[in-house]
Amino acid sequence: MTTTSDGVIDQLKRNTVALVSIIIAVSSLSYNTWRNEKTEENRNQRLASFEILLKLNELQQVVFHSYYDKDSLDKGNPRTGWAYVLTVRDLSRILYPPLPAAADELLAVWGDNWEGLDEKQANVDLIMGEIDAIRGETLLLLESLE
Repeated sequence: MTTTSDGVIDQLKRNTVALVSIIIAVSSLSYNTWRNEKTEENRNQRLASFEILLKLNELQQVVFHSYYDKDSLDKGNPRTGWAYVLTVRDLSRILYPPLPAAADELLAVWGDNWEGLDEKQANVDLIMGEIDAIRGETLLLLESLE
């Protein structure tokens, strides 16, 4: 029995470099795969976040045109606002919480307040509050990405 264990130990001594090389290769491959996945995930988060910020700004312009310019037929058209709100909600689905819930809240507030948008400051304030909340959450998400 001593001969067999001496043979195994001798084999390990002779192949130490090969064994260490395999361990390093496997661990490097694992880390590289993990890093690539994390990079892709962050890229998706960034892209969706930037799109949301753009759509929020366009929605804000619709609100301003509707309320301040009393232009609810062209640039302040609520139907255009609906498209932006729905796009923000759809894009938020791939983002980390709390953004999906915040987008749902924007949809609810928009749905309750879009009709009086060209007349009521309270409606504008509620919608702008939700836009600012999502904008803030989106910026926090962008800052937190690795």
